Amino acid sequence: MKTYDKLVRDLIPEIIETSGKTATIEVVNNEVAFDYLLKKLDEEVSEFKTDQNLEELADVMEVLFGLAHKLGYSEQDLLTKRQEKKQARGGFEKNIILKSTK
Repeated sequence: MKTYDKLVRDLIPEIIETSGKTATIEVVNNEVAFDYLLKKLDEEVSEFKTDQNLEELADVMEVLFGLAHKLGYSEQDLLTKRQEKKQARGGFEKNIILKSTK
């Protein structure tokens, strides 16, 4: 038996059961889930840093959407805020490294 204590995507228990294994789960409230999402963010960012691929980047985004939802915001709210900040301050396309100011 392998033990975990981590938040998983909604369909994972079904997928485990379909594979012939048994999944023991607990459904938690939003406050507890938020804490688990923060841990999940660290996990997914670490995986992205290692693998640097689109799939891992999408996992990071899904956790960000989950965190936004727990804070009462929609995916669109998050994307809109991103666009507002990009218009006001720019993105990261130009590879600018700030070295100092006077």
